[in-house]
Amino acid sequence: MHRVSLAALAAASLAVPAQAADQPRPNIEEIVVTATPLTNDPDKLATIVGHVDRDEILRTGGANIADALANVPGVTGSGFAAGASRPVIRGFDSNRVRVMEDGIGSLDVSEVGPDHGVPIDPLAAQSIEVVRGAATLRYGSQAIGGVVNTINNRVPLALPDKTISGEANASYDTNADAVQGGAMVDARAGNLGLHLDAFGRHTSNYDIPGGTQPNSFFRGDGFSGGGSYFFGDGNRIGAAITRYDSKYGIPSDTTFIDMHQTKGLVRSSFNVDAGAFKTLTVDGGYADYKHVEIDPATNDVLATFLNKEWDTRTEALFGQIGPLAQTAVGVQLQHRNFSAEGDARGYLLPSSNMNAAAFLFTDMPLSQALRFQASGRVEHTSIKGTPVSGVRVTRDLTPLSGSAGVVFTASEGLNLGLTFASAARAPNLTELFARGPHDGPATYETGDASLKLERSNSLEATLHATLSPVHLEGSLWGAKFNNYIYGRLTGSTCDEDGDCSVGGEFRELFYEQHSAKFWGAEMKATVTLSQSNSGKLSADLLADYVRATLVGLGPVPRIPPYHIGGGLSWASETLDVGFMYKHAGSQTRIAAAETPTAGFDNIDAHVMLRPFRGQPQVEVGIVGRNLTDAVQRNAVSLNKDAVVMQGRDVRFILRSVF
Repeated sequence: MHRVSLAALAAASLAVPAQAADQPRPNIEEIVVTATPLTNDPDKLATIVGHVDRDEILRTGGANIADALANVPGVTGSGFAAGASRPVIRGFDSNRVRVMEDGIGSLDVSEVGPDHGVPIDPLAAQSIEVVRGAATLRYGSQAIGGVVNTINNRVPLALPDKTISGEANASYDTNADAVQGGAMVDARAGNLGLHLDAFGRHTSNYDIPGGTQPNSFFRGDGFSGGGSYFFGDGNRIGAAITRYDSKYGIPSDTTFIDMHQTKGLVRSSFNVDAGAFKTLTVDGGYADYKHVEIDPATNDVLATFLNKEWDTRTEALFGQIGPLAQTAVGVQLQHRNFSAEGDARGYLLPSSNMNAAAFLFTDMPLSQALRFQASGRVEHTSIKGTPVSGVRVTRDLTPLSGSAGVVFTASEGLNLGLTFASAARAPNLTELFARGPHDGPATYETGDASLKLERSNSLEATLHATLSPVHLEGSLWGAKFNNYIYGRLTGSTCDEDGDCSVGGEFRELFYEQHSAKFWGAEMKATVTLSQSNSGKLSADLLADYVRATLVGLGPVPRIPPYHIGGGLSWASETLDVGFMYKHAGSQTRIAAAETPTAGFDNIDAHVMLRPFRGQPQVEVGIVGRNLTDAVQRNAVSLNKDAVVMQGRDVRFILRSVF
């Protein structure tokens, strides 16, 4: 499902299983948090929003949000390390996928290298949304391929119903001797809503078929505290502070990363209600990020990455203005100071980036069954850095983006969408300024400070169907890129000084531009096979495919294979049981200097039991992953030839909601 309940963001009880008879969900309208500020009905959108809820997050486990999205069509993970697997959407990688927390950027360096993790742990998430297509215009040029938004209650959006409520969970995995746990508490004191959460995770090197993957451990912990004050008629203002710490190995190397981030968030909304001007929302965040890369043999710090960044967004929502039913206009400001020390200084010298943008969304009914939706964004970015020439430069670029689409309600429960979008992206700091060896991915990268704006012209058709007993979401899309930016592996290897004539440990990579074509399809369906007072039996189906070509040159590098899968699930008040089979196809359509990737089959299963009624509610469960212990390699990962994904794992879960 792609809906997310406001209760999941701010209600007093957290993620109570949907079937609990003594824990009915509040009757609150469902809203789409990420895709648009206009509508509270996702079936009225011309795009599809993927959604993973709290139950799925805890069942999936894993130290990164990409793991939690494993069963969202069109989404894979970079799979570089247990602590560094960034989402890949429709074959679009880090520089085109924006990872966010409650609508504010993750404010890290995960797009600078695949060995750099995202400092957002799934244990702290209440749900995760995935936005693809034209709706990404809301979040800037670096979101041209997609948006992953982790949603939590750290800054409450509504007063809790109870004085105090929360959740505690713990689990143990047989693979890697993984122990993890977390707790969340929401409280109400008058007009003040408060939230606290904390988590911890400790894993050893994970097992693979026939052995153990070296240097694949993960350690992580964090906490957050926040609150919101509610006043007047629908007004709120709140803030939160978050700390994240992790330490994880790089399986294709001998080094490990020690990461720390402190982040502050501010969220507010004001009910203006002055004529057509309805509400004003102001959100912002600031983070101080640091990670060091350490040689375990000597405990020496080899490289240090530093990032200080802030991101703010202001949106004004208007009601009826002439033929326009709803309109939102907003501005966004972002600023970043990045620097690298030690060995990393040879890869990237200090740089800065300032973005200023204005955007608009509007919705206009053309008839009772047909709606027109449009959006636009103008953005100015100023990037300062030092390329391979050694001369510091400033690039000023102005990406312009827009989209127009229609949503046709063919009948009750059946909606069709068609959207055209033209979106532009400014090159990021690695594409412009990379100038040396990067130890984590073992690449010797050379940027190009003269890179132009990248532009995508895309067309997407979507289907939302809820026709009992079937719920179906599907999309067929295509995109043509002008000046598509990609990292081209030459097939040569270089030493740390860039001498490729004698070979070395670093693969030579150049950032270049070329015309490209992408097209693909995604589908997810749920079929209710039977339903009674005792429970519901459902069948789930999913599939995705993407094909990407550099015009006249061959395949785009590191494109995921097709996926197809299905499973059955039984849900009742006391028992949830299910399994999912998923096949990843082989990837033999590869770019130069790449190797083919074999396909594999994966089977996951779960049993979740709620043996007691009343409060607190206790849930125990067993979750199995890769139950056939298949050898799995990730086609989109730069280190797939050296790294096998995790083998068979059985997790035991204990959870209490009060």
